[in-house]
Amino acid sequence: MKNCLKLNFESGQTALAIRVDQQVELPDALKRIGLGGSRSVLVIVGGASNISEADFLRIKRLFTEVLAPIAESLGAYVVDGGTDAGVMQLMGEARTHINAKFALIGVTPENKVALPNQQKPAIDLTLLEPNHTHFVLVPGNNWGDESPWISHVATVLANNAPSVTVLLNGGEITFEDAFSSVNTGRLVVVIAGSGRTADILADALRGQATDERAKKLAKSGRLQYIDLNDIEKGIENLGKIIKDLISN
Repeated sequence: MKNCLKLNFESGQTALAIRVDQQVELPDALKRIGLGGSRSVLVIVGGASNISEADFLRIKRLFTEVLAPIAESLGAYVVDGGTDAGVMQLMGEARTHINAKFALIGVTPENKVALPNQQKPAIDLTLLEPNHTHFVLVPGNNWGDESPWISHVATVLANNAPSVTVLLNGGEITFEDAFSSVNTGRLVVVIAGSGRTADILADALRGQATDERAKKLAKSGRLQYIDLNDIEKGIENLGKIIKDLISN
């Protein structure tokens, strides 16, 4: 574990970051950047690719009307992949949109992202999302290396408090994220109608699976879904599910 860093984004926002090498370091590392105690945790995984503009706007409503407000009202931690894309970008923008104060923690492979302090980052690196408040930089040279870390960071932060994962859209790595949550006993709420992996998992929960990984996840008993196609009902259902799970 190395010293904590203060990241200064061009937008004027700042965040605290810390590098970790082993999962056993996480409790101390998180405390060093001001994250400790025991509180509810909301994990966000997935993507936002290959979807229509209408579906994107519906997904955006879930963040601004449900996920960010619930995190704020419950004082929960929110954990995601931290890059400036997809659901992570939507989470960061929703937090700022409602002027929230909850801690938003991005967990990402250090060798895949460009820190805002770097003068000339490599061209193939991905930018961090500037509305996040904290980052945990973990080992890894490939996307997906962060999946078990995201789940473990959430577990350490919760410290026996309730936690839940929300899964939207997503590709191959999202399956890894789902398994990481399920393997730690965390419920995964799948947003059906958001596309790709989320829809494959929702089909499995309806008994229509063709993907073996989806079948296995569905059989875990740790998945449930809400339907984005009925947006008003979906927003109401998602809000109720999360409140029931993480406010106990």
